Amino acid sequence: MLQLQFPQYNFRIKKEGNKHLVFDEVRRRWVTLSPEEWVRQNFLQYLVQVKHYPLSLISVEKIIKVAGLTKRYDVVVYQNNKPWMVVECKETNTPMNTAVIEQILRYNMALFVKYFVITNGYQSFAYEICENAFIEITDLPEL
Repeated sequence: MLQLQFPQYNFRIKKEGNKHLVFDEVRRRWVTLSPEEWVRQNFLQYLVQVKHYPLSLISVEKIIKVAGLTKRYDVVVYQNNKPWMVVECKETNTPMNTAVIEQILRYNMALFVKYFVITNGYQSFAYEICENAFIEITDLPEL
């Protein structure tokens, strides 16, 4: 399992009507602060503050085509202008099970990344794809 310590960060949060919004630094816009979005924003800060991945190499919630279906990934990190890592974020009470791994592997049919991560904020798992095998890793690689 990947041991993550999310960094302290002063998120920009505001209320509009009965919704809370958080400012997403990657997308440069306000987004609804759902339970999954809270996990995604904390994971993004981990990537930027702890792993020092540049914001400019991170993409959030973009549409991809998988087997003719339109899907939307949570986070992709790029290296050399190619997808390098995909991250699937779930809300905190979602179990990290084979269904989540199968979802991210479907995304990889279009992305062809070297690493994938699944997280619900409490449990996180990371894998390196090597010769059609998935090797669990305990720390995210340097970019």
